[in-house]
Amino acid sequence: MSRIGRRPIPIPSGVDVDIRENSIVVKGPLGTLQRAIPSGVTVKKIDSTLVVERESDEKLHKALHGTIRTVVANMVEGVTKGFTKTLEIIGTGYRAQKQGEKLVLNIGYSNPVVFEPDGVTFEVPDPTHVTVKGIDKEKVGAVAAAIRACRPVNPYSGKGIKYVNEVVRRKLGKAGKVGGKK
Repeated sequence: MSRIGRRPIPIPSGVDVDIRENSIVVKGPLGTLQRAIPSGVTVKKIDSTLVVERESDEKLHKALHGTIRTVVANMVEGVTKGFTKTLEIIGTGYRAQKQGEKLVLNIGYSNPVVFEPDGVTFEVPDPTHVTVKGIDKEKVGAVAAAIRACRPVNPYSGKGIKYVNEVVRRKLGKAGKVGGKK
């Protein structure tokens, strides 16, 4: 059995879980999330916990067992606490600002890059930091990765967009000729 898949998921107070034939709906103080459950894996509610079980020991069912358990646990955590990713913008003249619900990035291109909120919210505490918040971990990570992909950090100059806890390995540039002309 999968060690991750066997662990029960505690349901905190204020969270309502509705299990249907092939889907699960989790409602909490921050919102509602719904996910389809593939065949071969079942989710059962026992007292105030959720238990994920698989039908057989086939390779696909084993792979789905731990994955679905983690996805359901993230749904429960998302509707209670939410998820955040913080990005840092490095570079002269690079900045972020919030216009209404949209995120506008000036990162060295001729036109600003605009991001629409799709199930997430943006916070700009200062022009060089952007926080992506939401209840769906997958969406928060995807939007943060899309923002980072607009201008990844250049290893030579160090300019670009990176996660706050990301470490960028810097490279040396050209050393130049030693000894003059020959």
